[in-house]
Parts: sequence; C-alpha cells; structure tokens
Amino acid sequence: MAEDYYRVLGVARTASQDEIKKAYRKLARKHHPDVNQGNKAAEEKFKQLSAAFEVLSDPKKRALYDEFGEDAAKMGFDPKKADAYRAYRDQASRPSGGPGGGFGSEGGFDFGDIFGDIFNRAGDSGPFRARAEGPTRGEDLHSRVRVSLREAVTGTERTLAIDRPEECKKCHGTGHVGKPKACPTCGGTGRLKQGRGPLSLSTPCPNCGGTGKVAPVCDVCGGEGVVENTVRVTVKIPPGVQNGSQVRLPGQGAAGTLGGPPGDLYLETEVEPHPLVRRDGDDLTMELPVTIPEAMSGAEVRVPTFSGDVTVSVPAGSQAGRKLRLKGQGVPALKGNGRGDLYLELKVLVPERPSAEAKAAAEALRPAYRGDVRSALRL
Repeated sequence: MAEDYYRVLGVARTASQDEIKKAYRKLARKHHPDVNQGNKAAEEKFKQLSAAFEVLSDPKKRALYDEFGEDAAKMGFDPKKADAYRAYRDQASRPSGGPGGGFGSEGGFDFGDIFGDIFNRAGDSGPFRARAEGPTRGEDLHSRVRVSLREAVTGTERTLAIDRPEECKKCHGTGHVGKPKACPTCGGTGRLKQGRGPLSLSTPCPNCGGTGKVAPVCDVCGGEGVVENTVRVTVKIPPGVQNGSQVRLPGQGAAGTLGGPPGDLYLETEVEPHPLVRRDGDDLTMELPVTIPEAMSGAEVRVPTFSGDVTVSVPAGSQAGRKLRLKGQGVPALKGNGRGDLYLELKVLVPERPSAEAKAAAEALRPAYRGDVRSALRL
C-alpha cells in the first residue's frame, strides 16, 4: 500500500488548502536534499512530501484521491477514467455478473482501457511530459481598517503597517543561488516513478520541475523566494465606504515568485458608530434640539454637518419628532454620482430648572390646547 498522503504531510483529511500548504512548506524545508546532502532517508521523505503536495494542493486531484486512494494516480487523475472506473465498479458489484477479478473485457467493457495511456509507453512525449515551473503571481492579502463616520463621509487617508511576503533580495525570488547541478531527487533525469509493476507512473520531478537540474537553496528564504517583511502602506479611503466595503491596492499584496507579478492588497473598512448621527445607506439622521418658543413660533438655527455648518428654518408649530430634510448633506454614493440626505429629527426641550415665571408661562399655554392631546391613544 502506498503511504497515505494526508499522513505524509501530517494533516487531517479535513485540512484546508492553507493548512496543507503550510505543512508542506515546513516539512519541505526540513527534508530538502540540499539541506540534507547525502541523507537518503531525507531524500526519500522529500519525494513523498512532493508527491503528496502535488495531489492535495489541487482540489480536483484531491477529490479523486479522496474517492479512489492510490488508484487515482493509476488513472492519471483523469475525470473521464474515473467515470469509467465507477461504471466498471458498479457493473462488477451486480449479482447478475459483469467483470470479475482482474483486467478483462467481459460484459463489453475493457477495464484495461482505463489505465491504457498511463503505462510508460509514450516516454517523454506522453501526457506527463515534464514542465518547468514558471512565474507565479503572488497571493492577495486582506486586512481591516477602522474609520469614523466623518471619515466615511468625507474620505480620508491611512498609513498602515502590513506584514507581507516580499521578494528575497539574495535570490531575487528564485529560491536558489549559485550554479545549477544535477537534481539529487531524480538523478538528473527530470522524472520520477511512482508505484510498482505494470502500473508504474512516470511524473515530472517536483524538486527540479522536470528540468533535471537544481541550484542550491537560498539560505535566506529557504527556497521559497520570498521573506516576511513589515511595510508601511499609505491608502486613500474614498468617501462613501461602509461596513464591509473593500478598497483594493493593486500590486501591494505578496510578492510573486520566479518573476511573477505581486498580488493585491484588499482593505475591508469598518465604520465606527457616531454618538449623534445614525446612518441608513447613504442617508443620515440626527436629532435637532429646539426650544418650546422655537417650535411654536419658528426659528432660524445653526446646524453642524460633515461639510460645514448650515442655517435651517424650523417651521412654526413644529412638533417633536418632525423631520427636516437637508438634501445632499448625506453620504456620497461610493459607486456612481449623487449623495444621500441628512434628516434632522426635532426634539423639543423644556427647561430643566424652570423658574416660577416659566412655570406660570407654561400654565398660560393650557387653554391653547384643543381637547385631550392623548385622545387618539388606543391599544
């Protein structure tokens, strides 16, 4: 039985792609042939790690491996062969007959066809021709940034400290330094054999990418071509952002390898609540305190907005809870033109420590009310 790939990498069968990648990188650095020259056990372990990672890092190959185990490699991880294998297996399980043990063509189905083109008949010109690894784009990075409601309305600028992988200066992102030599993993052939007997499988060497040659591993980045670094990034937060909005910074993500372009940096905004202003989409609502005389007789009052103070007319006879609309004083639309409105909700205040004269004036108002002000209350 072949070694279980999950056990080789030391991860659970439910491991995420990120967990698989981290486990492989850690073990590959430890058992790399350039770090363990002359150690056959480490060389064999590295082969197993590379073979396991090649399968488990590919979601499609991983799904077939989870279903068929080592037989998935014999099928070349070909979905069509997998379908044929399922059909054969289903037919074989029927009590009425069908293919029996071993390979054959009983029942009109040739099981040998499933594996026909993975026998090493095609040589280097076959479907598993070695292909050197090329430039790889860097990973996208994600971070969060908190802004006030004022900053969300007017826009702002932030300078953030970001931890990101950057190109190794010593090896210039290649992961190797020095003069190339024959790959110790494949002996310079560029290919490895997996399995035994007639179902042996020839695949490109994962250590040299099928080229047959490798250079010494860079001692700074451990062969990864990138090193972790903390950088300061200045970003402009546009007006109109809300909770969950993403600001994209092209090229500010992780560095690529082998000359590949860097990824992008995505900043997710979190807008802090404001003590006085509520937000509903692009509209804002704020309570506006007014006095009894202002509500009764009307008044011109100064009101602060995020774009400066404005003068607002309070209509005579305004009741508590009445809303005054200030068009275009809300939040700018993040995508497109225009902006929301600011609604002022009147809050009529009575004096906190009324004098005897104020109380007398209030009593004088009683006759002005027509009937019971709570007559409409019904539950």
